[in-house]
Amino acid sequence: MKELIICEKNIAARRIAYILSDGKAKRAVLYGVPYYYFDDKIVIGLKGHIKNLDFPKEYSSWEKVEPKKLIEVEPIKKLSQKRIAMAIKKIAKDVKRVIIATDYDREGELIGVEILDLLPKNVEIKRARFSAITPNEIKKAFENLEEIDFNLAKSAEARQYIDLIWGASLTRFISLASEQLGKDFLSVGRVQSPTLALIVEREKEIQNFIPKPFWKIKVVLAKNNEKFEAEYPEKIWDEKKANEIYETVKKECYGIVEKFEKKIEESYPPPPFDTTSFLKEASSLGISAPQAMKIAEELYMNGLISYPRTDNTVYPPLPFKNILNKLAKVFPREVEEVFKMLRKKPVAGKKYSKDHPPIHPVDAGKLDGLHAKIYELIARRFMATLSRNAILERKKAIVKVADINFEAKGQIIREKNWMKVYPVRFDEKYIPDLEKGEKIKIMEVKKIKDETKPPKRYTQGSLIVEMEKLGLGTKATRHEIIGKLYQRDYIRGRQIKPTPAAFAVVDALKKGAEIITKPDMTAELEKEMDRIAEGKKNFEEVVEESKEILKKAFEILEANEEKIGDEIKKAMTKQNFFGRCNKCGGELTLLKSSKGKRFIGCSNFPKCNNSYPLPQKGSVYFSNEYCKKCGAPIITIVYKGKKWKKCANINCN
Repeated sequence: MKELIICEKNIAARRIAYILSDGKAKRAVLYGVPYYYFDDKIVIGLKGHIKNLDFPKEYSSWEKVEPKKLIEVEPIKKLSQKRIAMAIKKIAKDVKRVIIATDYDREGELIGVEILDLLPKNVEIKRARFSAITPNEIKKAFENLEEIDFNLAKSAEARQYIDLIWGASLTRFISLASEQLGKDFLSVGRVQSPTLALIVEREKEIQNFIPKPFWKIKVVLAKNNEKFEAEYPEKIWDEKKANEIYETVKKECYGIVEKFEKKIEESYPPPPFDTTSFLKEASSLGISAPQAMKIAEELYMNGLISYPRTDNTVYPPLPFKNILNKLAKVFPREVEEVFKMLRKKPVAGKKYSKDHPPIHPVDAGKLDGLHAKIYELIARRFMATLSRNAILERKKAIVKVADINFEAKGQIIREKNWMKVYPVRFDEKYIPDLEKGEKIKIMEVKKIKDETKPPKRYTQGSLIVEMEKLGLGTKATRHEIIGKLYQRDYIRGRQIKPTPAAFAVVDALKKGAEIITKPDMTAELEKEMDRIAEGKKNFEEVVEESKEILKKAFEILEANEEKIGDEIKKAMTKQNFFGRCNKCGGELTLLKSSKGKRFIGCSNFPKCNNSYPLPQKGSVYFSNEYCKKCGAPIITIVYKGKKWKKCANINCN
């Protein structure tokens, strides 16, 4: 029976054809689209979605169509990959069965369903589901074909509809109100805006934070010439009290051990990687969330790791020893260690789902650059989950000095075990063994002034964790949302800081329609889409409910349109400020030429014609510094994940 196998991308099609044909598949091209054939099978790859959801052409003019009207417009699916569609239609003419082998998740199901109207009506359609593109997984999936899950596809389609209607109508409203059009439009979205609000609120907490002073008293003790520290167990908020304790203790030469405890504890390895924990760890290595996910997807397509979009932290039965033997090609020393300290059962996390296993290696290969870095992170995490608990020794002592208790704590690693293969930060602190009633010599007394610290800015990793906790987005979309916020110049830096535009848009939305900035509504809509996938709700109900929420938001927004526009304009002026002109003292501003090219120009033009060209790609902003040689502003450029500073004057050396 002649079969057509549809994969999500060409790289997956090539690998699946190679596996199913035992390396005998041949490559051909139709309408510029590569496909693979062997025996009576043809395998072809898509480029993700071959159809885009959009509004009809007559609604494309931002100035002529009121943003609110878009809520009631029925979006249409437009064919975006015409050559692929032509190739599938021609190949499918004489096939008896079509197997959808796209990624096994909500989006993958919809990508597969989108091609069904290109197929002959009498053709049999089946679904292959797998979590890794390995010979074992692929052959097993094709031996156990399933049916398409239309509810799962509909839930993905509902997200497409809702996100388009919300994003397009709100983006147009905010951009028109603030006169930020063309390439400079201000995007607003169902998930994007509450995520941005989290960042802005955190920054406001930092800006409004008032440090509160406190004092710590420490004593340096010694036993047999081994020094260790004990600390007054509470922060002291009153300086007078701190001085009293310090003066009292300073007079003493010895302390008496009131209590001493020593115990051995086990430290469990971290649980297997789900998408959120993986992106958090990748972020700590300095790899952005979108970049980490892109690399993970490429490793999956090349058959090196399991599917990287998963909420699962509990391994199903896997050939663990077989995977370790494959890893030995790349990590021989580490694998040897793991076999020496193999635990009876792999460690498990708290989250369990049946669709995909946690992220883990499935094969090993030669890699370099960031691909090697991401692969090593996943491989080491996997090895750690199979390794015995680390053994720690913890000590705690209460030392009384002039009737005042001080606390000494110590911890050391007795057996590293899993920490040998998955290094983590562990601050070892030594204190000697002590006995109750023992007299300990005081070497020094310290009074240290400190102050409370503001909350930390989000990193991409900590933001993804917070988004998951609040139900903002999904494992498949959170990294994309963060990427968009960077692209639109709403946020900057590894320690995420919002720009003036971010403050203005969030504040305007809060005053106009606060519901758009709250995670509750978005999280509830995510649950509604899950109910579509479970067959408990239908597509039309959920889309209609989201439209009603949006209509109410627009009533308030339209009533405050002028005020919202003015506030955003002021913020954009601030954001587009590029320092003082080094020729006349005027303001240097980000401007656009008649051809749409951005440059820095002086506000005193035409009296002053001072200007500087700018890179046309990436985001640029003033670094609040001036060149020491020529006085021009120093600009920061961010493009494709790289960031650098330079003098705006291209003639300056």
